[in-house]
Amino acid sequence: MGEEEGDRRSEALLEKLSESSYNPSEERQVQRTGTVWTAMAHIITAVIGSGVLSLAWSVAQLGWVGGPAAIVFFAGVTVVQSSLLADCYISRDADGHGVVVRNKSYVQAVRLYLGEKSRLFCGFFLSISLFGSSVVYTLTSATSMRAIQKANCYHTEGHGAAACSAAGGGSDVYYMVLFALAQMVLSLIPDFHNMAWLSVFAAVMSFSYSFIGFGLGAAKVIENGVIKGATRGIALASPTQKVWRVAQALGDIAFAYPYSLVLLEIEDTLRSPPAESEIMKTASRASIVVTTFFYLGCGCFGYAAFGDATPGNLLTGFGFYEPYWLIDLANLCVVLHLLGGYQVYSQPAFALAERWFGTEASTIDVVEVPLLGRRRVNVFRLCYRTAYVAAATAVAVWFPYFNQVVGLIGAFSFWPLAIHFPVEMYLAQAKVAPWTA
Repeated sequence: MGEEEGDRRSEALLEKLSESSYNPSEERQVQRTGTVWTAMAHIITAVIGSGVLSLAWSVAQLGWVGGPAAIVFFAGVTVVQSSLLADCYISRDADGHGVVVRNKSYVQAVRLYLGEKSRLFCGFFLSISLFGSSVVYTLTSATSMRAIQKANCYHTEGHGAAACSAAGGGSDVYYMVLFALAQMVLSLIPDFHNMAWLSVFAAVMSFSYSFIGFGLGAAKVIENGVIKGATRGIALASPTQKVWRVAQALGDIAFAYPYSLVLLEIEDTLRSPPAESEIMKTASRASIVVTTFFYLGCGCFGYAAFGDATPGNLLTGFGFYEPYWLIDLANLCVVLHLLGGYQVYSQPAFALAERWFGTEASTIDVVEVPLLGRRRVNVFRLCYRTAYVAAATAVAVWFPYFNQVVGLIGAFSFWPLAIHFPVEMYLAQAKVAPWTA
């Protein structure tokens, strides 16, 4: 029975390969120039982002045993699922030659291996996660920009000054709009193949603020002369409260490793030989090791420095006041990093919509641009991407709760996108029948 089921899966997969919309002329137009280094830049830009700012708070909820263990566990899960997903990029016929299909996105791979119903299910979760990431990045950028203003105020007026705590109470919207305007410009980047420079820049910024957060936490522990915190984390008044906080902390950590959403888009930028999947696996393992080092450093040193008073956002919670210029620099690096991180998660969403609308999305019109004269413009791309950024900004303005958003997105999407679909696609590709070894 197992062999017959495996044969049926193989026949279904071959039929989908033959029906694929693979276009050789279109394939020649794409110049894949990516390397293991550009792949690492994309991954680090995607991974080290808004999630790292909440890890000290997450460790505080889980304690000295549960916190580091959860970070290492989710890192391991990410290494395994990224390896499975990387093998799903190239689909071949049963003889290993002939029909070849590149699955350039997560949704395309799910459709090929698992069918149309799974594609719709995956598309729903993927769209929510990608859009939710844009909302979270908008919130984080505004929080970091406001923190620069408050850090300068605390330096001038004194630590904990009430005037500074109330400063900019309504200015988050202003900062969100500024960030949105920058994203509307960056969203004109055509696709993933043209944004390696932005990911490299963003990765450098992420290393910068991670090093600063790491260093400030270590310096605070040395200044305190004691490692704060408890084995079981923060003690709360009721078990229900503790369960809720633990669940939220796990969601935050899950959200800190989310790049399966964009893994195939990154792999599609790589040149070969060697095989794209091998380059991607190498880049994934190296990036996760580097990322986990910073996550453990920022999360554990933050908890050791503040204990039960650990803020929800390590760089903007103002456990650190001085040197104020270093706090400013760290938050500026966060904002600059988020400019690239936002695009890493938005470009797949843009591509998803453009594939959905087909030829209408690829039409180039000649229009009259003020001060620039007649220019070739993709009107659909300009309008859709501008509307997307505006919608994400509107949601951020309406729902400005950083930690709650991070935990919600992580908990909502982790199982289907990081576990279920990669495993099911691997089983389909390897022709492993149910209940067989």
